[in-house]
Amino acid sequence: MIGLLGGTGPEGRGLGLRLRLAGHDVMIGSRDTARALAAAERVAAKVKGVSVESGLNEDVAMRAETVFVTVPYAGQRPTLEPLAGALSGKIVVTTVVPLQFDPYGASFLPIDAGSAAMEARGILPESRVVAAFQTISAHDLLNPEKRIDSDVVVCSDDESAKALIAGLAEEIPGVRAVDGGGLRNAVYVEHITALLLNINRVYRARAAFRLTGIEDDRK
Repeated sequence: MIGLLGGTGPEGRGLGLRLRLAGHDVMIGSRDTARALAAAERVAAKVKGVSVESGLNEDVAMRAETVFVTVPYAGQRPTLEPLAGALSGKIVVTTVVPLQFDPYGASFLPIDAGSAAMEARGILPESRVVAAFQTISAHDLLNPEKRIDSDVVVCSDDESAKALIAGLAEEIPGVRAVDGGGLRNAVYVEHITALLLNINRVYRARAAFRLTGIEDDRK
């Protein structure tokens, strides 16, 4: 079972849809059971024959083996702190980026931990924290016909957890997983997310992130 904490927004629903289409059991969580149910029904309605479970965030933390955090940055700490015990030993994937907005666009919000990923690790010291999917368009994820032509940079200090999430990422058509090294490197990906938002604003587009030259470097 793959769970999505705060999965009622576009990012949570989009990832839930794509992971369900890849054949995984998915459970969308929320602080409110009605909102979770409504989100699960919206995901299920995208593709005939697809079903998605729902429940409180506490239910997701208890039942899921792998958990994605898809809340806005302001909700990360209040969502994770009460669930630290339930998430002990589990893979927790944070997609969170601390952002601030002004009339000129988006910018990275400096925080004490350095990045949302490092903050999550501090909150969940007994969990296997991974950072990934920060740069993927939720709008594109929600379109089951859309091929996601993008890389997903996966950062973690837990090599087996990183490999598992990289494998999940590559089950989404068009996605290539890139090993971003340790969790401390997630801060650079979080900064790129702000850049992509500003590029998309200028071009009225949904730009994606793709690295070149990796295949040659590894030969």
